Amino acid sequence: MTVLNLLCAGAAQGLVKALEARFKAETGADIQARFGAVGAIKEALLADEPCDVLVLTDALISGLLAEGRLQAGSAVLLGRVRTGVAVRAGSPWPEVATAAGLKAALRAATGVYFPDAVRSTAGIHFAKVLRELGVHDELEPRFKTYPNGATAMRAMADSAEAKPIGCTQVTEIRYTPGVELVALLPPEFELATPYTAAVRAASPQADLAARFIALMTSPEALPLRSAGGFEN
Repeated sequence: MTVLNLLCAGAAQGLVKALEARFKAETGADIQARFGAVGAIKEALLADEPCDVLVLTDALISGLLAEGRLQAGSAVLLGRVRTGVAVRAGSPWPEVATAAGLKAALRAATGVYFPDAVRSTAGIHFAKVLRELGVHDELEPRFKTYPNGATAMRAMADSAEAKPIGCTQVTEIRYTPGVELVALLPPEFELATPYTAAVRAASPQADLAARFIALMTSPEALPLRSAGGFEN
């Protein structure tokens, strides 16, 4: 059985999952993927975990290309992903389009769900937003942090709390059943992160890896990318 190994930022998890069956039908290959915060995924690559395709932020991919860890010329941009605010499905939507509204919504929440504030793109950014709003220390006892945004959103969807709120990248919100995207972060806190896929240097399945990247970035997959939150 042919297996294509992926190390992938959580932001692209929904896209990869949506394309697995088609890739299997076209190539006969299965996909074995590990998803997580970008810092953790980079660490996995450096620890020599199995990897043919790597999906990370464009900045991290550029650095790894410069180090010779990825195949020159193999990098392809998937798109930009913005960061947004979510609530559990069916809950009233708070007003979060302004800094004042977001601050009030966070202070009213019974739990604040977001990804790792050390190794994930959205988590690092959201922790900074909390500090800029002046509510980080006040709300810290209510923080519910998880290794990546998808896990944080699933936990919020399953929570029994009266009024949870969450923040992560739009892709992780849209691909998670049981949560709803309320709005993007207010303009002064906007984060739009470009994600790129590339083939690992010396991958034994370089041709197959390039084929999967071509599928992810193809015009045919554009509706999936757009529905999930990727922007050109």
